[in-house]
Amino acid sequence: MHSFPMFIRTTGRRVVIAGGGEQAAQKARLMLKTDAQLILAAPELDPELSALVASGRATHHTGAITPELFRGAAMAFVATGCPGLDASLHALVKVADCAVNVVDQPALCDLTTPSLVDRDPVVVAIGTEGTAPVLARQIKTQVEEMLPPNLGGLAAFAGRMRDSVAQRVPREGRRAFWRWVFADAPRTLWTRGAEREGAQRIKEAIAEGAAPGERGGGSIALVGAGPGARDLLTLRAVQRLQEADVIFYDRLVEEDVLELARRDAERVYVGKVVGAHAWPQDRISAAIVAEAQKGRRVVRLKSGDPGIFGRLTEELDAARAAGVTCEIVPGVTAACAAAASAGMPLTARGETDTLVLTTGRLRDEGEMPDFAPHLRPGTTLAFYMATAEAGRIAERMMQAGVAGTAEVTVVASATKPAEATVRTSVADLAATIAEQGMSGCAMIIVRLPRAAAAVATCGPRLAVG
Repeated sequence: MHSFPMFIRTTGRRVVIAGGGEQAAQKARLMLKTDAQLILAAPELDPELSALVASGRATHHTGAITPELFRGAAMAFVATGCPGLDASLHALVKVADCAVNVVDQPALCDLTTPSLVDRDPVVVAIGTEGTAPVLARQIKTQVEEMLPPNLGGLAAFAGRMRDSVAQRVPREGRRAFWRWVFADAPRTLWTRGAEREGAQRIKEAIAEGAAPGERGGGSIALVGAGPGARDLLTLRAVQRLQEADVIFYDRLVEEDVLELARRDAERVYVGKVVGAHAWPQDRISAAIVAEAQKGRRVVRLKSGDPGIFGRLTEELDAARAAGVTCEIVPGVTAACAAAASAGMPLTARGETDTLVLTTGRLRDEGEMPDFAPHLRPGTTLAFYMATAEAGRIAERMMQAGVAGTAEVTVVASATKPAEATVRTSVADLAATIAEQGMSGCAMIIVRLPRAAAAVATCGPRLAVG
């Protein structure tokens, strides 16, 4: 970023606008959204600005413009419509050490005015550092559609009730209380127009000292982070990250995914890698349960989908055994992401109607899943964590009758910056993986389409590929 976005307090402060025409009026309209004292500095004002002065909303400065006019002001706008005059006035403003925006002269601007979505006191500012104002307006339109017109009223009501919440709701339960207000029944009621009922629900919860359902302690959300790209997270996954008090994550979760979490959420790296578990599974399970029992909202963030080769069972069982509320938030699994990155379907009408998700290794040392019964025309097999076993997988496939020429797609680090895709054959699978240096986060996808299959009625061999 070349500019840092922030909000500037205007209460009890002056904002000086140098200019009396349309450009100055545009800035005045923007500042009328604030409670600043507006000073309009120009020999003459257009009718719109004159009306502001007549109403008492602005003051007209007709005298000499000197640095003292700007000294101590919250900000200044230079908008005379004359580039030469604007540059001269800019010099005066800088003598007064006042932050300034000069219309249509980015090089002279300390401040730029963003596109605003105004749901006072909720305000969303959208800026592009002057590079793409049309894009900023498009984003503004999208955000306007997302935020109900009366949302600001809920925020204002919550502000008025904050002292009551501090008095009646224990400190450890306040974050959960406000999450309920802004993400649950009160917000739903308020935004559909039932403000009175929404307000009554909030007051009843304050009297009870907690949001409904929050007296039972903490919770655990087993969240799928998807394959890597953070824009593939579900909306629910993002919501849980933003609600979490503590997040347990491993090496496969990208750093920019964690940036979606609350800034003050505790982050615990559990660092599991194949063959070397810095955090054994039982320790992870015990840790997430212990944090939830403290009344905290826990997110166990897993790459892909937590229910597909994500060791979900152990953590789910531990939570249930301890009586802790537990939720599963699905994610985009690696097989889907890899196929999409490779531009191929996992199933195709008339070609492949069966999808098998399997792995290259089992818990028992040296054991491999028995995938041979699935090696039939019309099947796609997606192998997780299998690059180290590529040679054995290819050997078993050919022993089961798959032609050595059958096509295989290998996708490493799907959706991540280091993504790589290669296409090879079953016979050359191990050699190709070794040659490309693929390891770890790679999917091996084998398609055995019906259209390309000639199945012998008696012999064991399938001529696929």
